[in-house]
Amino acid sequence: MMDGRESVRYRAFSRRTAIVSAGTLGLFTLLTGRMFQLSVLQNDQFAMLAEDNRINLQLVAPRRGRLYDRVGVELANTAQNFRVLLVPEQTKNPRAVLEQLAQLVPNLSPQRIQRVLRDIGRGKKFNPVLVVEGLSWEDFAKVNINTPDLTGIVPDVGELRSYPYGAWLSHVLGYVAGVTDKDIEKQPELLSLPGFRMGRSGVEKAADDALRGTPGASNVEVNAHGRVIRELSRREGTPGQDVVLSLDMEVQKIAQEKLAGQSGSVVVMDVETGEIISIVSAPGFDPNAFTGTVSPTIWKQLNEDELKPLLNKAITGIYPPGSTYKPIVALAALASGAMTPQARVHCSGARQLGSHVFHCWKRGGHGSMDMHSAIKQSCDSYFYECARRTGIEAIAAMSRKFGLGQVYGLEIPGEKSGLMPDPEWKLRARKDSWRDGDTFNVGIGQGAVLTTPLQLCVMTARLANGGKAVMPHVIRSFGGVERVLPPPEDMGLDPAHVAIVHSGMDAVTNQGGTGARSRIDIEGFDMAGKTGTAQVRRLTAELRGRSADSIPWKFRDHALFIAFAPVDKPRYAISVVVEHGGGGSKTAAPIAKDVMTLVAQRDPARQKLFVPPSRTVAVANERV
Repeated sequence: MMDGRESVRYRAFSRRTAIVSAGTLGLFTLLTGRMFQLSVLQNDQFAMLAEDNRINLQLVAPRRGRLYDRVGVELANTAQNFRVLLVPEQTKNPRAVLEQLAQLVPNLSPQRIQRVLRDIGRGKKFNPVLVVEGLSWEDFAKVNINTPDLTGIVPDVGELRSYPYGAWLSHVLGYVAGVTDKDIEKQPELLSLPGFRMGRSGVEKAADDALRGTPGASNVEVNAHGRVIRELSRREGTPGQDVVLSLDMEVQKIAQEKLAGQSGSVVVMDVETGEIISIVSAPGFDPNAFTGTVSPTIWKQLNEDELKPLLNKAITGIYPPGSTYKPIVALAALASGAMTPQARVHCSGARQLGSHVFHCWKRGGHGSMDMHSAIKQSCDSYFYECARRTGIEAIAAMSRKFGLGQVYGLEIPGEKSGLMPDPEWKLRARKDSWRDGDTFNVGIGQGAVLTTPLQLCVMTARLANGGKAVMPHVIRSFGGVERVLPPPEDMGLDPAHVAIVHSGMDAVTNQGGTGARSRIDIEGFDMAGKTGTAQVRRLTAELRGRSADSIPWKFRDHALFIAFAPVDKPRYAISVVVEHGGGGSKTAAPIAKDVMTLVAQRDPARQKLFVPPSRTVAVANERV
């Protein structure tokens, strides 16, 4: 038998044992429950996580949207692209392999090899790097035959942007080019794909988001290091939206042909809708050369060319408007009450202002001029006096109504605003006060006033339609859906004043005015116009006495012409600028005549909206 002391010790031990046993049982029960939860209740969740660790989702580049003209002529598409990739981890000496490859393909230069090596250094070793593309079938076949000796080299067939009309549309469409490190930071998964390109200029840049489309996805099995073992399933991306432009390619062609060998621009516009029918900048460049790596030789030639083919003269070239500006001065004078249509000014060939003499283009003078005859004969003396009476503030205000000194947000990046000067501008920019001589110069479209060919066409369109502030645009539809734009605002012009200016411009081409040689002989399509000649620089006494053809090209006057047609019911406006082309009536007006003749024949405003054919999208493949 246990004595009392032993009995106490036994009971204490039994309690401790019971507590430990209970604790052990509780812990075991907890662990068992947790194991049940993980293995049974949450089995699907953890199986999915395990699958995610084994399967990676990779983006698949979508096909870029196509570009069409208003009747369905294809302007930009994707073409088959024979290219070569390099997988860095599959070769010990990438440089040696690339130099060996350079012996097979002509366009793998040492500079390109250095760029490929740089791309290898910034990416993962198992990701393919684009080496060269745009190969001919013969060169591509050579690479395929020699692939066993080119470790890490992978011949591949991708897509490359194609511009069938080349330089004729270079400034409108722009081009696509490879991405930069800065671009990749914004969307690394998609933009880092081999050979991916994005819009860099023109419509390609402005509509890049729509044209790019939505990327697809590829489920691939990878190992612990992230290396792809096999593709399990694939879903093609949604192609980019097709974009239909307002251009008429036939009108674009003839404008380009008429500017061949010259530097200048032609813009044709629908005066009711603001649609751009043609917008040409000559000379152009081949955008196909920019989709890959531009050769240093080509780049140097383009930059050193005196005619500046890389400059989009239609929207970034700025020129004094010359006499094409006189209709706006006339409207400002009428609106302010400074002049009446019947008021006459005598032109003797020159006008004295202080110690300075302002000449009229006609040395012998025009005699007595009213507004109609002054527009018809482009009398400088009349518009000197017209501007003096009106004042620069009223002229500048009217000019801004017509869109001068502004940008319009055209779907071609890079617009320049030009310059509509006034006393405030001169004080701010030149630290000088405005003088009457400045007003005289503005009155004939010279001095500090500067415009772009696009602005001149918009100005003419607003004048032609009676004072509605149409805004130019070049995109008709995205993905087959027509753009709906708000109607243009009324500028509040007096119809009687507009009729007077219309009558004067009609006389320019149809009643023996300065543009009479460019009259259009198509019934119902008379063209009203205004010639212009813009002085580039003051000529020395020696050069002033020489013929225009004997003066160095860069010192010759710019030739300008604006017009609208038909006279009775205007529908189309045009502006033509020929750099250093001499007189507007001699050089620019004939171009406008030929272009507008074709416009009359085609009547683009009557053409229905073209709807591009749909593209089929491949469905996802079944997992293998």
